[in-house]
Amino acid sequence: MIEEHAVVIGVEHELALLEVVRRSPCSLCGQTRGCGISLWGRLFGHRNTIFRAVNQLGVKLGDSVIVGVDESALLTSSLAAYGMPLLTLLLGALLGNALSGESAPRDLYAVIGATAGLVLGLLWLKAHAAGRGMNVRYQPVILRRMTKTPAAPSNGNVINED
Repeated sequence: MIEEHAVVIGVEHELALLEVVRRSPCSLCGQTRGCGISLWGRLFGHRNTIFRAVNQLGVKLGDSVIVGVDESALLTSSLAAYGMPLLTLLLGALLGNALSGESAPRDLYAVIGATAGLVLGLLWLKAHAAGRGMNVRYQPVILRRMTKTPAAPSNGNVINED
């Protein structure tokens, strides 16, 4: 399970509306300086992610929770999101190139085929993503509430006052 901290910003019947607040520009390594990705984050600004999850634990407004997503679901979704449009783009380019005649500009047909393949791949992805939204495996799950732990003494020694 991939876990992330979130805050409950609303409760609707059996669903909790959650907001993930990013603490660093990309939350990959926690580094805010010296990363090319963080530059894009500063230019375009990060928006907080808001989503719904089934409220199995009875969380209330303002609660801090740990939310989880299945790793294999994330991997297959990533492969579908990036792989299918790329695959259909390449197949469209190959098909356009193969269908061009001897006297026709082969590159033009390849570009038209690639564009058509990309559009078809994106349309497939949109329909595929809509179907996966209903599948429980691809939905985030509230794993547990965050509990505040008391701070330990700085020197590790316990002082007994008698």
